Amino acid sequence: MPRFFTNEIDEENICLTGPDAHHVGFSLRMKAGEPLTVCCNGIDYNCNVRSITGDMVYLDLVEKHRCAAEPTVDVTLFQAVPKLDKLEFIVRKSVELGVTRIVPVLTRRCVSRPDSKDFAKKLVRLNKIAEEAAKQSGRGIVPEVAPMVSYKEALAMIKELDRTVILYEEEGGRSFGDVGFEDVKSIGLVIGSEGGFDKEEAQAAVETGAVQVWLGKRILRCETAPITALSILMFLTNNM
Repeated sequence: MPRFFTNEIDEENICLTGPDAHHVGFSLRMKAGEPLTVCCNGIDYNCNVRSITGDMVYLDLVEKHRCAAEPTVDVTLFQAVPKLDKLEFIVRKSVELGVTRIVPVLTRRCVSRPDSKDFAKKLVRLNKIAEEAAKQSGRGIVPEVAPMVSYKEALAMIKELDRTVILYEEEGGRSFGDVGFEDVKSIGLVIGSEGGFDKEEAQAAVETGAVQVWLGKRILRCETAPITALSILMFLTNNM
């Protein structure tokens, strides 16, 4: 069933406008009586098309319910900036797996080092990829790809979360299963770029409250690590 997202909804008068309306009428060629879903803040509004007039699509509400695809935990992925094609892959797959927000972070070992202005230009495409992935995977929200931040700014952000883990391949890390996520509502996941983290960065995260974890003896690529970690995290929090 086609899915569309909105930030506000009037249950007595649900309608689609602009590009969404054009997509319904011209791309999908939908007709009156056909079903579609409008998603707003994690709630699915299952509707039938009432009428299509130019740039407006009027809908009749059939039922509403919490989106079953939305996890019970809010997960923020703090991803050290890799090359753009890898970041696009990470955005798409992490949205499919249930991430709530993606925060690109500039760390010491980042091979790709865009300045803030250059990265801001890429945000439009990255958020479009997130929207496409949200529609494809049946999400109830479109996860945000935030502006790039410094590592210091990222550490300040994780203080606001209930639990944060940092992936670091050196000694001292626990397994995910030993961390404990019971009664946790917000989780941060800190993952390095192609060069990983240096010891000072890893230690700074631990001092801020993050738990150092590792994913085993095999060294994963920077685009594989977040997908693996998110999969484990969703399993441990009963969100698969």
